[in-house]
Amino acid sequence: RREKDMRSKFTQQGSDVQADTEDEGEVDRTQGAARAISSYIDPGLCWDDVPWLKSITKMKVLLKGVQCGEDAVMAFKAGLDGAVLSNHGGRQLDTCRSGVEVLPEVMEALKEAGCKREDFAVFVDGGIRRGADIFKAVALGASGVGVGRPVLYSLASYGEKGIVRMVHMLQDELQMVMRLSGCPTVQSITEAHVITRNLADHIVPLPADHLTEGTYMPLMAAARL
Repeated sequence: RREKDMRSKFTQQGSDVQADTEDEGEVDRTQGAARAISSYIDPGLCWDDVPWLKSITKMKVLLKGVQCGEDAVMAFKAGLDGAVLSNHGGRQLDTCRSGVEVLPEVMEALKEAGCKREDFAVFVDGGIRRGADIFKAVALGASGVGVGRPVLYSLASYGEKGIVRMVHMLQDELQMVMRLSGCPTVQSITEAHVITRNLADHIVPLPADHLTEGTYMPLMAAARL
């Protein structure tokens, strides 16, 4: 659960598809912004809705939130154009695998299902902080990566120029890793450039919450205030 978000509460309209009133009780604004904004999501959405989604747009349709090879294969067989491997920032299910950890399993499953890389794109979202992270994802079969928090941090601190600087830093780091790995082009990056034999045994340690421990004012009993 997003406990810090729940503490902040949320009293404003969640999105442009939600009403500005909660008289009908359809929007829960007592558990933070994420819960309020996500209240418009239809829980009945399923694989049977894929043909309809594809019929109302000419854009490519990808499935985000894939966490196993079986779901990636189902997305491929359903006619989707790709999948985004993501654990949604680790905020939905504690200790679940990151996208790059799921990637080898997904690529192997798609290969066994007869899928070609040019027919089904696989993206990794989450945890991308360095050019080396991009290199590893591409080496394991990803068509591309998603960059979230670095964008937010750069934009919040330095505005548009921060975004440009961040992209250039990732580009420079990726090029340096490619040089040191003997890869003149992106196409020359292969699985042989990374070691994955212990990936299945990887245990994610509980990260320290530096904001709570060193930045935010700690919670104190009323008697100590």
